[in-house]
Amino acid sequence: MVAKIEIVEVSPRDGLQNEAVQVSTADKVELINRAIAAGARRIEVTSFVNPKRVPQMADAEAVLAALPKDNGVSYIGLALNGRGFDRALAAGASEVNYVLVASDTFSQRNSGAPTLETLAGWAEVAAAARAAKVATSITIGASFGCPFEGEVPVVRVVEIARRAAEHGTDEIALADTIGVASPTDVVERFNAVAAALPGIRLRAHFHNTRNTGIANAYAAVTAGVTVLDSSLGGIGGCPFAPAATGNIPTEDLVYMLDRMKIETGIDLPAAIGAAKWLEGVIGRPNPAMLGRAGIFPPVRPT
Repeated sequence: MVAKIEIVEVSPRDGLQNEAVQVSTADKVELINRAIAAGARRIEVTSFVNPKRVPQMADAEAVLAALPKDNGVSYIGLALNGRGFDRALAAGASEVNYVLVASDTFSQRNSGAPTLETLAGWAEVAAAARAAKVATSITIGASFGCPFEGEVPVVRVVEIARRAAEHGTDEIALADTIGVASPTDVVERFNAVAAALPGIRLRAHFHNTRNTGIANAYAAVTAGVTVLDSSLGGIGGCPFAPAATGNIPTEDLVYMLDRMKIETGIDLPAAIGAAKWLEGVIGRPNPAMLGRAGIFPPVRPT
């Protein structure tokens, strides 16, 4: 078992993008600062997408401009195409996460183009990123199943990962966008990608739609994955995927890893506090369990 897992905090982007309540720029910045205070060092802070399609992300440039700099934190901006990459670069994103989708139907709805077209776009973005010396990651959405086409073959996921890696990337993430994976699916797909691309850094992104997210995170760790996405409070969802609910909660995930003696660098009481604060922003309880049950053994005042 690995000794350390890197947590990528995605609540400011994936967490908020599907919320009905419009969250202010100031509250987004406060959420990011609270995540930093809890120990997060890679944070997906926003997405550079069409604001008409994802209104919650309309203030992407303003969010990045307001964040503290030179603090050792990597601010990730998500992009779906070259225009999004150019905006992320101009705004000062530390890293760009480029999204591909494993099925054509979902890719068309999510990115406005079929998978092969977005792969062609990645070739151009990858070259521009190398020239600008900006870190990149690839997320393959719907890697475990599509809401429109159903099952996604393992060979399809491996082929997309292989073709994306041909143009160079620092990391490849497999995303269970609609929360349909089982632990055996997770092990099978990550093993297949690792075999096809030996040495590539792998990341996992799970949604908890069917209450398998934490089990899938554990399976990813057993498969050798060393980077996991999660969201404070477990909030999140995709505007273009029916019934896609929240990400795995950061605090619940870190509690499990802590009990397994796996280091994350995340302070649990601070993460719980940030998630509780977030409930006031979005106006509803979050789905995470740890904030209700508490840490075990209980933290005693000194």
